[in-house]
Amino acid sequence: MKKQYFTRATYWLAPLALTCSLGASLACGGSSGAKSAKAAKAQRPDPQAPLVEPPIPAPVTTNPLQGAKLFVDPQSLAMLQANNLRRTDAAQAAVVDRIAQQPQGLWMGEWNSDIFRAVQYFVERAVKDGSVPVIIAYNVPHRDAAAEGADAGHSAGGLDSKEAYMRWIRDVYAGIGDNAAVVILEPDALPGLKSMPEDWQKERLYLLNDAIRTLRQNPKVAVYIDAGHAAWVPAEEMAEMLKGAGVEYASGFSLNTSNYRTTEECLEYGHQLSELTGGKHFVIDTSRNGAGPYLEAKNEEETWCNPPGRKIGQAPTTQTGDAVVDAYLWLKRPGESDGECNGGPKAGVWWMDQAIQMASP
Repeated sequence: MKKQYFTRATYWLAPLALTCSLGASLACGGSSGAKSAKAAKAQRPDPQAPLVEPPIPAPVTTNPLQGAKLFVDPQSLAMLQANNLRRTDAAQAAVVDRIAQQPQGLWMGEWNSDIFRAVQYFVERAVKDGSVPVIIAYNVPHRDAAAEGADAGHSAGGLDSKEAYMRWIRDVYAGIGDNAAVVILEPDALPGLKSMPEDWQKERLYLLNDAIRTLRQNPKVAVYIDAGHAAWVPAEEMAEMLKGAGVEYASGFSLNTSNYRTTEECLEYGHQLSELTGGKHFVIDTSRNGAGPYLEAKNEEETWCNPPGRKIGQAPTTQTGDAVVDAYLWLKRPGESDGECNGGPKAGVWWMDQAIQMASP
């Protein structure tokens, strides 16, 4: 089976309590509003402090997103574009609003020069809105090694050492403070695992385990490890990778991040993985799967890098009607390019033509 490589990032700046979901975090001691946000503000970690192994959290057995209000970012590229269009083209603004008015994740990686402050700023804005932010952590060493080796990736990068990543993920944790948040952990990291040398594989699994334990020291952070999609890695193989990465202590796993596979296909694959991992829950990226994958592609890159004719998918919701599906999320932001392919600009750059095509009924 051929692997598929994806561009991920939006390059712009602007133990879980079993009785407490993110949606009920206020009742469980969470915070909301400007006054609470100030009280929740954390201290920046000392970059010279010894790295301490985080404690093992209790396994997650419930849906941590039940009842959560997800954050709609008023500073997203889609919202800024829609606001500009309102002055000149109300009809086109209404189309872009079909993207802008939906809660979407924010990608965090090496383009954030101060990751602690970037996370803190994003989370504080969500807290003031009384909502829960979704963060995609995307900075693991050898991040897109499989794609880079095949000269097929637009997302090669990541930090250059184990220690650097451990400190980076602790800055993410500190930036969140004691607020509620959802973290999607390292898209592609597991699907691309077997393409790397064995020592890199061991390091990656160690770092994912460490990241889960670090982030879940905050009982209001839900962590989902990215598990690719059904057309990439067979379920039995992916289940073993998830176990090796510490999914037991995560909230679950994520599927279809930045991709176009149908929700139905993801549900089937997700249920297989859930059964193979002791009933772990999952979330699905439905941001751009409204028309499913591009089946007329002439080569592999055309299937994932700005394929034509794609549509936005089901709106984000935490009410899925499925006991093991915690949410449908928009992780890749529609309208932001996959990379310099099929006529698109660089990864993460707003592409109006694509946005209008995706969001038009």
